[in-house]
Amino acid sequence: MRFTFAESMCDPSHYVPLVKAAEEAGYTSFTVPDSICYPQHSDTRYPYTPDGSREFLRGRPFIEPFSLVPYLAAHTERLRYVTFVLKLPIRNPVLVAKSASSVAVLTGNRFGLGVGLSPWPEDFVVTGQDWRTRGPRTDEMIEIIRGLCAGGFFSYRGRHYEIPPIEISPVPDRPIPILVGGHSEPALRRAARLGDGWMHAGGDPAELSRCLHRLKQLREEYGRASDPFEIHVISLDGFTVDGVRRLEEQGVTDVIVGFRNAYEPDTMTVEQKVDALRRFADAVIAKV
Repeated sequence: MRFTFAESMCDPSHYVPLVKAAEEAGYTSFTVPDSICYPQHSDTRYPYTPDGSREFLRGRPFIEPFSLVPYLAAHTERLRYVTFVLKLPIRNPVLVAKSASSVAVLTGNRFGLGVGLSPWPEDFVVTGQDWRTRGPRTDEMIEIIRGLCAGGFFSYRGRHYEIPPIEISPVPDRPIPILVGGHSEPALRRAARLGDGWMHAGGDPAELSRCLHRLKQLREEYGRASDPFEIHVISLDGFTVDGVRRLEEQGVTDVIVGFRNAYEPDTMTVEQKVDALRRFADAVIAKV
């Protein structure tokens, strides 16, 4: 089992001491979220809060992932960085491929591209992308990113994108893992068919079990049951040794843990955060 430390929407000065401490304590990865803007006017509900409110996001600092990851990686040697998750269909696939490839090279392959959709139509409006086709476009974008990052000339003709033969350079010397987030049936199918792994956003334990079972079915359906596949989850089971073992039995490869409620204002000092991540490492990581 591998362990990922999650911290976000905090004072940007906290990041470097936190990733250094996480690496020293034995964590494998650090997650980096994605949010491009906050709309002044919106009636869209946020899917991850009980009342659908997203007011907690206003004014919270989000550093752009392709900027933050190489900066943090320069301060560490082993820690891996995973976007959790990049809002893929609000972007251009060639530019994402170029950014992802550059980050993978700069970090020495310590980069995982977690991707998903955005729940906010406003993201698509301000970036000039189509909301209605976000799912099918995401499927095509994954194929384009993987093709371009493999090196050499690559062309693509799909329903939504057509790209003439082009080459980007540099590219990493190994494939960038593309991890698909989302709990819906289309998201699970996307992960099983196109992804190198799946990212779970937390919630009801029964929902996690359902998703894991469905992923197994779909990977068999697509003939990918024996392919390497990462499963990153947020679960209360991840906070105890016995719980981690239960998750491992279900096929989970990476447990994501954090030590404060990200939906509330951050009142913890960086020293308190470092203490928390070290206590967990001593109590759980060192014992599994």
